[in-house]
Amino acid sequence: MRDTNLPAHSRDVRGIPLWLLREYLVEAGGTAEGDHVVVGDGWRVRLTQLEDVEVGSLRVGEIRVEWEGEGEAFARMQEILEQKLLRAGG
Repeated sequence: MRDTNLPAHSRDVRGIPLWLLREYLVEAGGTAEGDHVVVGDGWRVRLTQLEDVEVGSLRVGEIRVEWEGEGEAFARMQEILEQKLLRAGG
């Protein structure tokens, strides 16, 4: 996955299913390449399902998001994804 010319970043995200995170990336302008990779103009994201995190009797899903990219399209994708992941408590 790694092109050494592109900066790579990763983040673990909890409480959102992989399919929905993939859909957010498609809405940000990407194209799904299978279940775990989404590619856009100037960026690429790999999604990896991690083991659930257990807090007492509660189990929360966790996904590792690894992305690489460049330029304005990459920055725009990151901004859209961050807005989608921002949730108000309730």
